[in-house]
Order: sequence, then C-alpha cells, then structure tokens
Amino acid sequence: MELTLLGTGTPEGLPRPGCPCAACAVSVGAASRAATAVLVDGALLLDLTPGAVLAGARAGHSLAGVRQVLLTHPHDGPVVELPPGLPTAGRVPDGQELSVISGHRVRAVPMDAPGTGYEVTGPDGGRVLYLPPGGAPAGTNGGPARRPYDMVLADVLGRPEGLARLRASGAVGPATDVIAVHLDHDTPPGRELERRCAAAGARAVPDGTTVVVGEYHAVPDLPRRTLVLGGARSGKSVEAERRLEAFPEVEYVATGGTRDGDPEWARRVGLHRERRPASWRTVETCELVPLLAQDGPPLLIDCLALWLTDAMDRAGAWDDEVWERSGRRDLAERTAALVAAVRATGRHVVLVSNEVGSGVVPATASGRRFRDELGRLNARVAGECEHVLLVVAGQATVLRP
Repeated sequence: MELTLLGTGTPEGLPRPGCPCAACAVSVGAASRAATAVLVDGALLLDLTPGAVLAGARAGHSLAGVRQVLLTHPHDGPVVELPPGLPTAGRVPDGQELSVISGHRVRAVPMDAPGTGYEVTGPDGGRVLYLPPGGAPAGTNGGPARRPYDMVLADVLGRPEGLARLRASGAVGPATDVIAVHLDHDTPPGRELERRCAAAGARAVPDGTTVVVGEYHAVPDLPRRTLVLGGARSGKSVEAERRLEAFPEVEYVATGGTRDGDPEWARRVGLHRERRPASWRTVETCELVPLLAQDGPPLLIDCLALWLTDAMDRAGAWDDEVWERSGRRDLAERTAALVAAVRATGRHVVLVSNEVGSGVVPATASGRRFRDELGRLNARVAGECEHVLLVVAGQATVLRP
C-alpha cells in the first residue's frame, strides 16, 4: 500500500487562523500543515478536508480514482464542499467492516473519545491503523493483537498514552512505522518536533509525503540512559515525563519521600502524581542501586538532588567535623556505587537532577558542600548517559545527542 498524507495537522490546520502564538508564527512555508487527510492507493480517502484536490495535485496524485471517502471525527465549522466526482463521505459504525471495490478492507475501531479509527488492510495484506485527532483505541488492553500493525498514523503528541496502550496490547511492535499526524501548535516545528516524536518512537513527515507500508524505516534511536538537568521550576520533570509517556509501563522512582506536617510539600507531590499516567507505578526510595540492577520497565528517577540530600544525611556530611573524619569517604563510596549502577544498568532510564552551580553562592559551608557535590554527581552521571538535556524556562537544550 502507498499512503499519501495530503495534510498532517489538526482540523484547524497549522498555523491556526488568527493565532498569535510563537509556534504558529514560525509554522510557515514547508513547516505549515493542512488538516490531516490520507489518500490510500489513490482509491480510499480518509478524512475530507478543504483543498484536498489541490493537495493531491501538489503531491502528484489525482482524486479521480477515489472509490470511498471515510470520516474519522465530527467536522466543526462550515461543511466541506465535496469535490466533483468523489463519492459521498461517510463513517463506518464501530466494529463493522467495509470492503472497498479497490480490494481494501476497512474495519472501524472504537475510540475512547468522539470519532472513529480505521484499520485498513490492503490487497497485499499490509495493515495500517489510522486514528482521529485526540483519540485512542478503546479496550486495547484486553488481549494481544493478531499481529503488530505495519504502520500507525495517530495523534502521538496529543495522546501519547494511546500509543502506550497499543504497545501494551502488541498492536505496535518494534518494526511498526509510527507517524505522528494531527500536529498542533503545542509543539514548535523543527528540531523540537523531531525530538518529541523520537522520544515516542515516532516520526513526523511534511504534508504531501507518500509513504510505502512495509518499507523499512529506521526506528528513531531512543537513548537508553538520559539525564535531564534544570533549575527550580524549569520544566525538567515535565520534560523527563514526556520522554516516557508513550511507554506502556514505567516505574517512577520518587527520592523525596514524604514530609509529615509539610502541606506545601504534599501539594507538590500531589501535582506530580496527577500529571503522571495511571499505568505508571510509583516507588518512594533512595535505594537506587538495586533498582538499576533489576530487569524491568523503564525507570524515571526524580531526582538526584534529593537522593544526594539523603546520602549526605546518612554520611553525616552536613557537619564539618564528621565530614572531614568520615563523611567525605562515605559519600564518595555511595556516589561511586550509584554511578557504577547507572553504567551497568540494562534498563531504559531517565534521571532528573537540579542544576544549582549557576546560582547564588550558598552562605554556609554545608550549603556550598552540597552545591559542589551535586555538581560533581551530575557530571559523573552525565558521563554515563547517552543523552543529556538542560531545561531552561521550559525549553530543552541538547547537551549530548
């Protein structure tokens, strides 16, 4: 099967009409995106959008051979005029199958949001899953898929947990080509879009691209170990969570623990929990070495600064006398064990840490000691990670690709 993506944006398109945001301001020329519509082998059109005939012509395809037009979601706004010669657009009821005269079979997949997904099987046996904007399959956790889809086109950035569900059910496998569509202005175009898609194991293509189902494409290289650095409220935890939100299972390791009688801390912890997918399991511990040595799902460790606080507590490193007598040695041993565990781990790991070396010099010796030791720890852990990011004002800068 050949699929031509006549558009890859949300129903509003990108840039959105009248939107003054920065992402829309730079979404011009090749970075602009029309509403998502997919032409399958010149015979099946998934979603009818304004300018579909012109978009097809620009991509080198005519819509004259289209035998079926299927819609995936409610179309707000003015009615899209049906180009001359095209069959009337419709939707297939959930769970039912439609045979197209071209030899394609289409099965309607129920969604957890308004809309319909379509599983398209081509005459050659290739299988594609196309999902509507903001939608994810309902009930895919119930059992394994027949076999992984060859290609999935979905709202990867808007509904990453939907992709996680597909992976959990086996519908998306290691060789599945995942293409992000229904792209919105929440993610600026260019390198940021590429980075976020790659973190989900997906790719984005320009409008008018023709892709061949089953054709080999290198799966985006997901670094096994990632360190995310940033200052307070920089967005580093959100960035770290984004890197794993398309995974079906994640073990979230909270090193801060609980603080009785501190309602402000409890609110912080609560906000973090609400933001994480329900399928993630939370472990509250500073014993990171055994976790890194175990097999299991990806680990998100948040954060090394709180781990270091606990390690300095255990070593008595806040007291100058204890520090000189035994604290320095004890802390060095604990830190070395953690760095060695990061080096040896076979798990997918994302670590979060504070970047404190660029701020105000602490007024106390113990505060300066913590700053210095955290800087050393960050440098050593970064040396064991394939990917290192620095987050400033919510913007991620790649320090090590």
